Amino acid sequence: MDFNDIIRQVIISAIPVLIAIVFHELSHGFVAYRLGDPTAKMMGRLTINPIAHIDPFGTILMPLMLIVFTGGQFVFGYAKPVPINPMNFKNPKRDMAISAAAGPVTNFILSIISIILIKFLVIPASHIFPDIVGSTVLAPVFLILQRSIEVNVVLAAFNMIPIPPLDGGRVLVGLLPYKQAVSFSKIEPFGFLIVIILIATGIANYFVMPLVHLFSQILQLF
Repeated sequence: MDFNDIIRQVIISAIPVLIAIVFHELSHGFVAYRLGDPTAKMMGRLTINPIAHIDPFGTILMPLMLIVFTGGQFVFGYAKPVPINPMNFKNPKRDMAISAAAGPVTNFILSIISIILIKFLVIPASHIFPDIVGSTVLAPVFLILQRSIEVNVVLAAFNMIPIPPLDGGRVLVGLLPYKQAVSFSKIEPFGFLIVIILIATGIANYFVMPLVHLFSQILQLF
């Protein structure tokens, strides 16, 4: 992959990755706020300003490294987690699960919006405007929206791995009976290490890829 290809992939990937992870975290904080926890709002995290959500490694370095090493075929990233205090919830166990589920749900909705924009805006516009507009404006927009679908589907599926502190783990804690939920939540301090091991060994693919396939099948309805 030469330098021009890298720049092209960065331009195509940067916008959808940034939007995906910012709205993922924003949705956690917004839902938590609606359920009674003002922590994210008080810390200035209920904003679409990406500066408030950027993590230097997860938002910038990791996506760039993946673009270079995978040729833009696999791009992933994350933002700074939105702070949530479950003690502010009326039903901490249930409401924490709802707040956690908001992230993947938002990413799935973003993928649907991207499909709708392609189908009802970009494609019709390509038949109306001159070829020069299509090649210089509409073609890049199409690629960005196409990458948005991929990024949001992968981000939603990855975050549903049932290991806390990933969203899937926190949803599972909310669904388990109280005693089992307390026991399972104790692995959260080691959660990221467990996830890294699952990724390194390829075991994570056995969970993520079926979800990616399932989400992709659902998206075909749109």
